[in-house]
Amino acid sequence: MENNAVLVLADGTVLEGEGFGSQETAEGEVVFNTSMTGYQEALTDPSYKYQILLMTYPLIGNYGVRGEDFESSGIQAEGLVIRELNSNTRDSRRKNNLDGFLKEYNIPGIQGVDTRFLTRKIRTHGVLNGILKYPYEEKELEDLKEKASRLEDISELDLVDMVSTKEVVRHDAGGGKSVVLIDCGVKNSIMRLLMEREVNVIQVPAKTPVKEIMDLEPDGILVSNGPGDPQKPSYVIESIKKLVQEELPMFGICLGLQLISIAYGAGTYKLKFGHRGSNHPVKDLKTGRAHITSQNHGFAVDSETLPEELEVSHISLNDRSVEGVTHKELPVSAVQYHPEGHPGPWYNYYLFDEFVASLK
Repeated sequence: MENNAVLVLADGTVLEGEGFGSQETAEGEVVFNTSMTGYQEALTDPSYKYQILLMTYPLIGNYGVRGEDFESSGIQAEGLVIRELNSNTRDSRRKNNLDGFLKEYNIPGIQGVDTRFLTRKIRTHGVLNGILKYPYEEKELEDLKEKASRLEDISELDLVDMVSTKEVVRHDAGGGKSVVLIDCGVKNSIMRLLMEREVNVIQVPAKTPVKEIMDLEPDGILVSNGPGDPQKPSYVIESIKKLVQEELPMFGICLGLQLISIAYGAGTYKLKFGHRGSNHPVKDLKTGRAHITSQNHGFAVDSETLPEELEVSHISLNDRSVEGVTHKELPVSAVQYHPEGHPGPWYNYYLFDEFVASLK
């Protein structure tokens, strides 16, 4: 293996490996995902904006890339870090292999890295900013270390505005009900599951004024997932404050939960290394059942700051953090995990059924 690529962390750690994908430089927060599959869905998830994705499973790329598994228009993560690349593309259903996929979207990757060491480091010290450079020269290392130490913190950036749609997009399912989806970085599978339930989806930019949203005559509101610090897109928070007064059914997913909670007065905090994977256990406090869930978030709602109107409906069985909230009187609810489970378990689809039922 030729060590022609490097990952440099903000604390000065240097990890050399073999580059693949596009010969580029990536900057951002280095985070890990524990899923054994789903690298394509993760790479195209807008929630990974300004993040360099580390997959902990040692063999990545073995089932190629398929067009129907995109979660957005292209790769959203800044770079990819893996242990070993497999570029098998013998299955005719595959559109591309992982190396070619990264090349198509000008994204660099590095393999041959000790991903166990890097994952343990992040778990111990918390997420770190970093720079992935392919190719690189030894004489660049000191400059890369200095530059990595000065990268902007993710909380300083309004990433929602970067990934949100710039125009209203109508997705007609031929149904009698319509949901306005406030796009903070939505995954395609969320819209697909609503449409499978014959709900028309009107995807609007995150900065859409409330009057324009209400002029669309929605039967409900969905606040989507998305990247970054939930305190940053204040314009969405202000919209939610006004929209809840309309008493329409409202459902939030991931970042959507955080934004709804903040709109009611709750606080949030940054998790040490986040929840990213497809096997996170969550307890439903109403039924007592445990669910295995797909997750991708680096911030959480502080349960001690929840206002009287909201109550915790779900908690993480790993760290007891908030995984769901519901309003005590209004048809407003949200979950921190991803019920669309793409990748991940599919049995959390019932949450879409409940939301659609509330529209009637």
